[in-house]
Amino acid sequence: MLVLLQDKMTYYSRVVLILGSLVVAAIIVLLQATPLSEHIASYTASTSLAVTTTNTSTTSPIATTIATTTPHVKRALLSSARAHSNSVPQTADAGNTTASSPKTGSAPGVATRIENPYAFPPESSDQINVDARAALVNIICLSRGAVRPISGSGVIIDPRGVILTNAHVAQYVLLSENPLLNLSCTIRAGSPARATWTANVLYIPSVWVAAHYSELNIDNPTGTGEHDYALLLINGSANGDALPQQFPAIPYDTRNGIGFAGDQVLVATYPAEFIGGTQIETDLFADSSVTTIGQLLTFGENTIDAISLGGIIEAQAGSSGGGVVNPWGRLIGIVTTTTEATTTAARDLRAITLSYISSDLKTQTGSTLNVFLAGDLLSQQANFNTNVLPSLLSQYMTQIKVQ
Repeated sequence: MLVLLQDKMTYYSRVVLILGSLVVAAIIVLLQATPLSEHIASYTASTSLAVTTTNTSTTSPIATTIATTTPHVKRALLSSARAHSNSVPQTADAGNTTASSPKTGSAPGVATRIENPYAFPPESSDQINVDARAALVNIICLSRGAVRPISGSGVIIDPRGVILTNAHVAQYVLLSENPLLNLSCTIRAGSPARATWTANVLYIPSVWVAAHYSELNIDNPTGTGEHDYALLLINGSANGDALPQQFPAIPYDTRNGIGFAGDQVLVATYPAEFIGGTQIETDLFADSSVTTIGQLLTFGENTIDAISLGGIIEAQAGSSGGGVVNPWGRLIGIVTTTTEATTTAARDLRAITLSYISSDLKTQTGSTLNVFLAGDLLSQQANFNTNVLPSLLSQYMTQIKVQ
C-alpha cells in the first residue's frame, strides 16, 4: 500500500564543520517524509521517526544532527494491485530500458506493479554491487567561512558526468559558486573516498530552494522531502588526472511501479554519522546493503513517490543522495530521509523514487529526466548559471553573514 507523506523526517547529509585549522564534521540529516520509509536519506511514510545522532569525535567538536521534515502527501495508497496501471504509459520513460507495459485501469489510491519489467534476467548481487559502487560518489564541501561543511552521497546517471543527488546536498555545491563564502566542494570516488572531480549544479528545483533556503543555518531543519533532488555536472579534475571519455554511470528506470513492497534492492551510500571529521576527510568508506522495500509512499494519488527501506546500516547521516538499485541493475531511487532512533537498526530509511523525480522535473521544467538529459548539457548549465543561479544565491545570502 502507499502511505501519504505527511510526517516529519530527517535529512541525511553529513555536515562537516571546520573551526580554524581543525575539521569539525557536522552530520545534517535534511530528510523528511511522511508515508515513505527509508534508511539513510529518503522520504518516510506516515510513520515517520526522527533520527538523532551523537558527537562521536574525540579530536574536534563535531555536531551530528538530523533534520526532520513533514511530507506534503495527503494520503497513502490504501492498496496495491499486481497489475499494470493506466498511470504507466505504454511507451514508458524508463531510463536506458526498452520495456513497455500494457495499460489497465487503476482506482485512486491504488498502486499497480509492473510485471516482468525487463526482457533480460536479473543480475547477480555481486555484479549489482560492483556497478552501484562504481557510479557512487561522495560529495564533500569544506568551509572556512560562514557556511557549515557537509558530506553527502550521489550517483552518476549519465556517462557525460551527470550526478543525481538531493537538493539539500547540492545546495552547498551551489553556494560554493560564491567566492565570498570560502566553501570548496569536491566529488570523491572509491573506498576510501578520494578527491577525483569537481562539479557545478546543473539543476536544482527553485521551488525547493524557496521553501528551504531559510533553514540553511538551522541545526535541525525540517521539510517534506518533496522536490528534494538535484543534478550536478562534473566539469574538471580534482587530482590532476584527465577526465575519462565516459564516466561510470548506472542506468536508471523512471517508470512508476517498478519497485514494490517486498522487492529486493541494494542500497549504496557513504554513511558518516558515527565517525569524526578527520576520518571523514581521510578514511570515508562506501557501504552497501541488500534490503527489501517496505512501505510505498506517495505525494499524490496512485504514484509511488517514495519507498521505505528499513533499519539498515546506511540509515545514517552522510547517506543522503545514495543509490537504491533493483535486481536488474537499474537505479530506482535515491536516499533522502530517515526516521529518528539512536541506532540504525531502529530507524526506517527512505528514498524518493526515480519515477517521482522524473515526473516532478517535468512539472518544474517541462522535460522528463530522459528528455532533460538528452539535451545539450553545457547549454543547459550555461542557461542555469545565467538565469537561475543569481536568484537562488541571493535568497541564500539573506541568511548568511559574511565576515
